[in-house]
Amino acid sequence: MDVSSQAMSGGYGRPPASYRLPPATCLGAVELQVSHLARSLEYYQQLLGLSVLAHDDHTASLAAVETTEPVVVLREVAGTRPVTPGSRLGLYHFAILLPDRSAMGRFITHLSKIGTRTGSSDHLVSEALYLQDPDGLGIEVYVDRPRDAWRRDNQELLMASNPLDLDDLVRVAQGAPWTGMPSDPVIGHVHLHVGDLAAADAFYAEGLGFDRMVWRYPGALFLGAGGYHHHLGTNTWASGAVAPRELDAKLMVWTLVLPTAVDVTELRAHLASRGLSLTDEPTGILVADPWGTPVRMRARG
Repeated sequence: MDVSSQAMSGGYGRPPASYRLPPATCLGAVELQVSHLARSLEYYQQLLGLSVLAHDDHTASLAAVETTEPVVVLREVAGTRPVTPGSRLGLYHFAILLPDRSAMGRFITHLSKIGTRTGSSDHLVSEALYLQDPDGLGIEVYVDRPRDAWRRDNQELLMASNPLDLDDLVRVAQGAPWTGMPSDPVIGHVHLHVGDLAAADAFYAEGLGFDRMVWRYPGALFLGAGGYHHHLGTNTWASGAVAPRELDAKLMVWTLVLPTAVDVTELRAHLASRGLSLTDEPTGILVADPWGTPVRMRARG
């Protein structure tokens, strides 16, 4: 198959051998352990434009303007230390998906005005900016290209890290100001440093039920549900990294949202059949990957 072939829905990806996540699976909030809640709140509000939903002495839930579903939960733990990017397994970045290129252009202008430097990349399936919060935790803000513009090589989606056309994104915004995070962003994906890609494949594809979407990207494996380019990225790029320590800033848990409670029950049974240690919660289940990163699985709503 020519590598320029369009990635038509259902025509790409390698599914797991048995349990497979429902097509409507998506991600929920990420929970982060931070060193100074006030400092993190200032960053996430002023730079990302998120609003506070709930706030006490040690915890804050953040969402987009005029929405009630959190995308980030910050938890201050006394004694927590910032981390150097790439020094720990676990979080590489969590990624906030914007609704359109105009929002991305407004965000780029906003960052320029406040003097914030970013990384950037054109991934073919998406256009992305990269930031680090005050504790060294990675953040991506991105916009997807239309699915009918994605390309594939046989069953594998094509992704790359090409230069991003920032000027074109700014032009699309037509000078409109950034007024805060738009009302319909979501956590589009989470990307993790792992110790071994084969073990990541076994846990996240054959265990959790993700499809493999990109598997020949150097040092990385990208997985998704419902034909999405990836809900989860895993990589071995953090050479020599160790698992986060108790008082490291880190990703405490990320959330996998399934369509119904029945779907959660089916996934629980599958994970139990593989001998994984599960924690039951009032709204779902919790399981940790081989490097100690927990994922919460719950039903929508």
